[in-house]
Amino acid sequence: MADYGLPDGVTLPMVAAVLIPVAIVTVALRALPFAFIKAVQGSPLIEFLRATMPVGVMVVLVAYTLASTRDQPGGLWAALAATAATIAFHAWRRRPGLSILAGTVVYMLLVNLL
Repeated sequence: MADYGLPDGVTLPMVAAVLIPVAIVTVALRALPFAFIKAVQGSPLIEFLRATMPVGVMVVLVAYTLASTRDQPGGLWAALAATAATIAFHAWRRRPGLSILAGTVVYMLLVNLL
């Protein structure tokens, strides 16, 4: 149990010397935006991003999904049908979470049952 399952030549202090700084940097990078939140509050750029980012992110995700489904089971038609179902469900209920869930369910059903 002296080697802890590590490869030859790798010691526990070596692993700690890598993992500890990586963990510190990861936590710092995730906490950093919250430190600046008061400084940028009310900024026109932040207000613009707050209004446009959700739609922009969804457009990018839809474009990526449709572009990458050509070689997947069900192909492009299943993704397009699920996209249409998502849009229709959102127009009906106006709840983004439910709309995404409905589109995912439709896509999974089309891919696995047909």
